[in-house]
Amino acid sequence: MERWQGKVAIVTGASSGIGAATVKALANAGMITFGLARRVERVEELKSELPADVRDRLHAVQCDITKEEDILAAFRQVEEKCGGVDVLINNAGVARTVGVLDAGNTQAVRDVIDTNLVGLALCSREAFQSMKKRSVDGHIIHINSILGHCVLPMGTLNVYPATKYGVTALTETMRHELRLAGTKIKVTSISPGLVRTEIIPNSAAISEMPILEPEDIASAILYALGTPPRVQVHEITIKPVGESM
Repeated sequence: MERWQGKVAIVTGASSGIGAATVKALANAGMITFGLARRVERVEELKSELPADVRDRLHAVQCDITKEEDILAAFRQVEEKCGGVDVLINNAGVARTVGVLDAGNTQAVRDVIDTNLVGLALCSREAFQSMKKRSVDGHIIHINSILGHCVLPMGTLNVYPATKYGVTALTETMRHELRLAGTKIKVTSISPGLVRTEIIPNSAAISEMPILEPEDIASAILYALGTPPRVQVHEITIKPVGESM
């Protein structure tokens, strides 16, 4: 991670779970880290969990990534403060348990697509434009899911797997675009199994079944970022030992 010290990272969905663990890990690793979230006060509170000499490296930014104007304003703020972004972690995601075929589910469907897919694409676009303008060999990491590679036989997944399959496809689409543009910007998909986060109902109470902790995914992010410039990690799948999904 030495080459990223003093560089700028943006993490979406930074108020809890994987996002919260990631902003702390990146700040501790020496990166100037901007945590984007709707609940911006929760990102501010994370500073108290960092060593005193690290807290100034974490910046909280109000942003709802389902709103393009929020995304543009957030990236503008990062540019004005630090010149631009070097690393983007697309972590923000939501799930809804109403069925795809249930009546009156339009808003739930749109919430999931706008957050998990459209927001990710727009944040990636803005990060790429910043990197290209400054000739930065940056890194974009998508927090995907095992559901982006396999649909489980459940009736309450809504369009969540569809959006994660979309992330899998977008990762490869972006990789081709980055290569054809002549850049050395990397893009990585990280696909966890069950993680103890707010997206899983009652995950805090799960004690008997295998489950990952947010810090496990943050460690994988640091691994992917820490690879040499010649190495591009395409996909990381992480499951807890004993998981049967």
